[in-house]
Amino acid sequence: MKLDFWQVTNDPVEKVVALIAKRVLGEGARVLVVSADPEQRTAIARALWQAGPDSFLANGEDDAPGAEAQPILLSADLAAPNGATHVILADGEFRDAPGFARTFLLFPPDAAPAARQAWRAQDGRADIERAYFAQEDGRWVKRG
Repeated sequence: MKLDFWQVTNDPVEKVVALIAKRVLGEGARVLVVSADPEQRTAIARALWQAGPDSFLANGEDDAPGAEAQPILLSADLAAPNGATHVILADGEFRDAPGFARTFLLFPPDAAPAARQAWRAQDGRADIERAYFAQEDGRWVKRG
């Protein structure tokens, strides 16, 4: 499993979620976006629907009718009735996410100590491929 740590410093989390989700959908995969904060999920949903001037990223909540058909599902937990293979942990809270091909942990600078702890907790795991991304000059750069 790939485990990506994205330290969000310049852009709002909603914009970063849309960026990642668009790339994942372009690969033909589905996405689960996890946040324990219902207000954050609402803001993310709005950003996904307004992802670009001529585009939108269809999404829905996990408890809504037809959730299994949504390419992007928003949830407070790791259940993915839409068959998502990628999960974005948008609230900065690390959760073990077995069963997903790729996990993205988005975290602000003030959550860096917890993210470092989650990173170190993966030491020695042969089934985990870790990477760290940071924003530099408005671009995302892989650091590790």
